[in-house]
Amino acid sequence: MAKQKPLQRSQNRSMDAKDYQSVPRPLAAMPKTFNDGQEIEPHHHPRDQFIYAVSGVMRVRTEGEAWIVPPDRAVYLPARMDHAITMRGRVEMRTLYIERHAHKELPPVPSVIEVSPLLRELVLALIDEPVVYDEKGRGGAAAFLILSEIARARRLSLMIPMPHDARLLRVCNALLSGPANRLTLDGWAETAGASMRTLARLFESELGMSFAAWRQRVRFHNALEAIIAGEPISEVALRNGYQSASAFTAAFHRTMGEPPSALRIERNAA
Repeated sequence: MAKQKPLQRSQNRSMDAKDYQSVPRPLAAMPKTFNDGQEIEPHHHPRDQFIYAVSGVMRVRTEGEAWIVPPDRAVYLPARMDHAITMRGRVEMRTLYIERHAHKELPPVPSVIEVSPLLRELVLALIDEPVVYDEKGRGGAAAFLILSEIARARRLSLMIPMPHDARLLRVCNALLSGPANRLTLDGWAETAGASMRTLARLFESELGMSFAAWRQRVRFHNALEAIIAGEPISEVALRNGYQSASAFTAAFHRTMGEPPSALRIERNAA
């Protein structure tokens, strides 16, 4: 087999994640574009992974957790953690593969983090550098600052726990795909192949919350991008199963700790 030529700038970088796992730098940056609905099957990498989309929304799944990730957030996964990704809309993904000991304060567990305007620009700057960048030049400076920004970024507790039980998993996957579904727990019994009482018990024992609380968390995740993008709250509320904007706003504030309007203020300030 012919030896692959070294890849340099972003326009001719490899689209294969395997090519970035042994790069002799603490960070390796890969750009990739995905179409709406594309899925990346469960897999893992030898390096930590910073999964970020400049545009579009991703649904990232590990065995026990799921996240719906809009463009101002990223998922950080430790090395060798199996995960799958589903694209919602056209996704311009920018992935960093990071050596585990590149910084002492990198997230030790799967985390959703806020992507500051500075971190976003640093990631784009590193993509524009050679894969094997000059550690004493612009690439090295960008990499150093990226690690510092990731280490200090606000961690968000917007995780959706996922079950192991196959019956409950069928219900949870269906709700992830259609958060506005208004079926009661009794209505999900046929899909699950289990009684309402069994499902209620499984939600508490496997996920640590009630069916209503879990579904609400999924709905709020689903609403994040639309809220940040400035869609009318009334439309977001209806699409996520709420009868009125006021009911949605009150529930969102109670669960998330801030009203939907605060997300727009933060985004505009950025």
